[in-house]
Formats: sequence, C-alpha cells, structure tokens
Amino acid sequence: MASYLRLALKVEVACEARSVLVCSEDLSLEDLKKLVNKFVYHQHFNNKYWVALESGVVRISKFKEATKKKPSKEALPPSTIKHGW
Repeated sequence: MASYLRLALKVEVACEARSVLVCSEDLSLEDLKKLVNKFVYHQHFNNKYWVALESGVVRISKFKEATKKKPSKEALPPSTIKHGW
C-alpha cells in the first residue's frame, strides 16, 4: 500500500509496524481517505475492510465476521398435483 500511495500522491511515505505515515502539507485527509478507499477497492479488499476518518487519521478496519445461519433441511412433503391429461 505504501508504494501505491507513493505513486498516486507523489509524496514521502514511511512504513511502521502497523501503520503508514504520509508526509504532505498540501494533501487533505479527505483526499487521502479517497485514495486509500480506491486502493482497497482495486485490490478487492472491500468485502473484508472498510476505511474511515477517525480523529485526524485514516483508519482501515476489518469487518466483523457475521455468523451465517444454515437453512434448516426439513423434509418436503411429496407433491399432490394431479395432471388431468
């Protein structure tokens, strides 16, 4: 992601343990959020991650895994349709 932001923004980008720091005076947080969102979308991560602005920081968060209910497999009654031909 750091290389994508470096190419898209043409600014200094530094990586840390679980974060990416972008140094730019003319870039707003909204523009940065749009670019990060674009990266997430183009990498097909948008079904696992979402992007938000939180207290002056663009945060990428993972969706909580929803538990899926399995449909009950009840026996279907036999068909009682009678054909009249």
